[in-house]
Amino acid sequence: MRHLKTTIHPDLSELDQKSIIQRRATRAIALMGDKILLLYTERYQDFSLPGGGIDEGEDVIAGLVRELEEETGAQNIRNIKPFGIFEEFRPWYKENADVMHMHSYCYTCHVDPELGTPNFEDYEIKNGMQAKWVNIHEAIAHNEHTIANSAKKGLSIERETFLLHLIAKELV
Repeated sequence: MRHLKTTIHPDLSELDQKSIIQRRATRAIALMGDKILLLYTERYQDFSLPGGGIDEGEDVIAGLVRELEEETGAQNIRNIKPFGIFEEFRPWYKENADVMHMHSYCYTCHVDPELGTPNFEDYEIKNGMQAKWVNIHEAIAHNEHTIANSAKKGLSIERETFLLHLIAKELV
């Protein structure tokens, strides 16, 4: 799978002096014309691709399907194809490490336009997460506005906005 980009969070300096935890995640790219299936998070006021962490021993594709079903209620997930890997180093605020080194495996896929009921985790409900089909250019503009104007932005918005730009350029 092609490498899309590597980022290091600006709060991190010398990585060789840090304890690093590895994480693998998936990101689903489901398009319907110029609309893309995204998650809107009220807490951070941003749009992101559905996806999340791959469980220990879980196949990447199985993790993609599981996350997509859980977060969006997507049905009939098919035509899964690799898009690329986004690599990032970002602060980790738990006792077992200083830095998280995450590889996000991004795949395109098709899903039925009608979404079922998502099965959100408690923190996702508290953060006001909701799945929706959104015009990709409107999602990009929204995220860019949040980056420029909101102190509430989360750690993932730069990754998500980069990916949305790349998707719009290459797939829409």
